[in-house]
Amino acid sequence: MQILNPEQQQLLIDERSFLNNLRVRLVSFDASEEDQETLAKSIEQLDDLFLLVIVGEFNAGKSAFINALLGQQILKEGVTPTTTQINVIRHGDAHYRELMPANQLLLHYPSDLLREISIVDTPGTNAVIREHEIITEKFVPRSDLVIFLTSVDRPFTESERKFLEKIRDWGKKIVIVINKIDIVQNEDDLQQVVEFVRENSRELIGSAPEIFPVSSRLALRAKNGEPHLWQASRFEPLEQYIQDTLDESSRLRLKFMNPLGVARNLVTRYQGIINARAEVLKDDLEMINNVERQLDLYQEDMTRDFDYRMADIENILYEMEQRGDAFFDETFRLARVFDLLNKDRIQKSFAQEVVQDTAQRIEAKVNELIDWLVEQDLRQWKAVTDHLSERRKEYQAHLIGDLGGGSFKYDRERLLESLGRRAYRVVDTYNKDLEAQKIAEDANNAVAASLAVEIGAVGLGTLITALASTAAADVTGILLAGSVAALGLVIIPARRRKGKQELSEKISQMRTQLEQSLRAQFKHEIERSVRNINDAISPYTRFVRSERDKIQESKVEFDQLETELSQLAHRAELLTQ
Repeated sequence: MQILNPEQQQLLIDERSFLNNLRVRLVSFDASEEDQETLAKSIEQLDDLFLLVIVGEFNAGKSAFINALLGQQILKEGVTPTTTQINVIRHGDAHYRELMPANQLLLHYPSDLLREISIVDTPGTNAVIREHEIITEKFVPRSDLVIFLTSVDRPFTESERKFLEKIRDWGKKIVIVINKIDIVQNEDDLQQVVEFVRENSRELIGSAPEIFPVSSRLALRAKNGEPHLWQASRFEPLEQYIQDTLDESSRLRLKFMNPLGVARNLVTRYQGIINARAEVLKDDLEMINNVERQLDLYQEDMTRDFDYRMADIENILYEMEQRGDAFFDETFRLARVFDLLNKDRIQKSFAQEVVQDTAQRIEAKVNELIDWLVEQDLRQWKAVTDHLSERRKEYQAHLIGDLGGGSFKYDRERLLESLGRRAYRVVDTYNKDLEAQKIAEDANNAVAASLAVEIGAVGLGTLITALASTAAADVTGILLAGSVAALGLVIIPARRRKGKQELSEKISQMRTQLEQSLRAQFKHEIERSVRNINDAISPYTRFVRSERDKIQESKVEFDQLETELSQLAHRAELLTQ
C-alpha cells in the first residue's frame, strides 16, 4: 500500500531535513523551551505523516490486525492482554524498541508502509482504562484515521461503547473493523453482526461509519506464502479505503503545510528577535566606538597639553641660559680680570646669578604636571562611567522585553551592571595623592630633578671653575709677560665664547634628558590609563562584538531558512493540487 508518489516522498524527506535544521538553529540560538517544544511537535507530526490509531478490546485482535497491515509478525498475539502500554510503530532501518515517557514504547521497523504511516497500538479498552485519557488527548486529535476494532464473536461491548463516546467529539474519521470473520459459520450470521454494529455505531456517532469485516489471521497468512487466502480475508477493500482516504489531496496538503506553517511562524519570530538584538547592539557598538573615540581624543589632548607644559619647563632652562650668557658677558671681561683669579667667588656668583632656583622651579613644574595627569585620568574615568550609566538607563527604559528568549538579555544586563560597578569603584576609590606619588616614583622624577641640580650646581660649577682656573693662569702669565692687550683682545673673549658654548651644550643636554624622561613616563602613564579603561570594559566589548558576529551569522542562516521554507511551501502546493 503506497500512498505518496516519488515526488511527494522526496518532498517529505526534504521537509523533515529542513525542520531538523531549523531545530538545530533554534538550539544554537538559545531559543525558548516553548518554541523548541512547538517545533519538536511539528517534527513529530511529520514523522507520523499519516497516523492510524487502533483502538478496541484486548481480545479483538488489534495486534493481529496490525501484523496483517504490515505483512509481518511484528507484535505478539495472545488470548490474554498483551498490550499494557501504548505502542507507536514507526519506520526504522532496523527493528528495535525505544522506551518513551508516559508508558509508551516506540517500535521501529523497516516496513515500506511505515515510511508514510505511523500506527498507534493502544491498550485494550477493557484492560487498561486509565490509559483512555492519554489515548484521547495525545493521539486521537492528531490522528488521520481511527480504526475501531471489534470482534465478530463479541461485537460492540460496553467498554467499546464508552470509549467510542470519548473520541466522537474530536470529529475524527472513524472506521469500524469487525475482526475474526473466519470463525463465523456462514454469511448470514456475519451480516447480522455487521447490521448490529452499524445500528449501534449510528446511535453513538450520529452517522453510519464505514464498516469492514476482515480476518487479520487469513490476511497475514496470505501475505506470507498463502495468497489463495487473500480473498477470504476481505482485507483488500479495507487497505484500498485507507489508501484512498489518506491520499485525499486536501488532507495531504494539510499534512505537508501544517509543519511548514509552524516553521514559518518561528522563522519570522526569530528574524524579528535577530533584528531587535541587532538594533540593541548597534547602539552598544556606537557606545563602544564613542568610548574609543573619547580615549583617542584624550590621548591627543593630553599629548598637546603635555607639550605646552614641557614648554614651561624649557622656558625655565632658557631663562637660565640667558642668565648664563649675561653672566659670562659681565664676568669674563678685562675690567674684572682680577675677579677671575678668585675661582671660589666666580663659582658662587654663577650659582647665585645663573642657576638660582632652577632645580626647584623645574621640580615644581614636574609636580604640577603629575597632578594634572592624575586629575585628567580621573576625569576620563568619570566620563566613561557616566556614559555607561546613561546607556544602561536607556536600555532598561526602552529595550527590555523586545529581545525574545535566551540568555542575551541576561548576559548583557549582567555585564553592564558589573562594568558600572567596577567603573564607579575605580572613581570612588581614586586617591589623587597616592596616584601622583606612584607616578612620581615610577617616572623617577625625583632623580630627574636631582639630575638638574647636579648638572646645574656641580657640572656647570666645574665648568666655571675650569674656565676661571684657565683664565687665572692666562692672566698670571700675561701679566708676568706684560701683554695686557693680548688678555683683553684674545684670551678673555675666547674663554667667554667657550663658556657660553659649553653652558648651552650642557643646558641642551639637561633639557633633552629631562624631556625624554618626562615624555617616556607621560606616555607610559597615558597608555596605562587607557589600558585600564579598556580592560574594565573589555568583557562587555567582547560580548557585544561576539554577539554582533553571531547575529550576522544568524541573520544569514535564518534568511536562508526563509528561502528554503518558501521553496518547500511552493513544492507542497504544486504536488497536492
